[in-house]
Amino acid sequence: MTTKKKKNNAKGGAVEEGVSSFVLAPGNIRRFYHEVVAEFKKIVWPDRKVTFGLSGFVILLTVLLSVYLGTVDLILGKLVGLVLQ
Repeated sequence: MTTKKKKNNAKGGAVEEGVSSFVLAPGNIRRFYHEVVAEFKKIVWPDRKVTFGLSGFVILLTVLLSVYLGTVDLILGKLVGLVLQ
């Protein structure tokens, strides 16, 4: 197995030797894909009951906040209308 050595480029950043600097090179795309698959395997997904419970909470909170903000907007609109008359 070969080790990749880092060297400094002209801008002061470290660049790995033996790795193509072209972003869309097939080797870079393949390595990115394998890294994404490895990270997805680390994810612990919540079960169905937790997912539905949290989704319901988000929907309920959204409805309550929209009603509150709509009421405040309506009241402030009426007050501004009365002041301008």
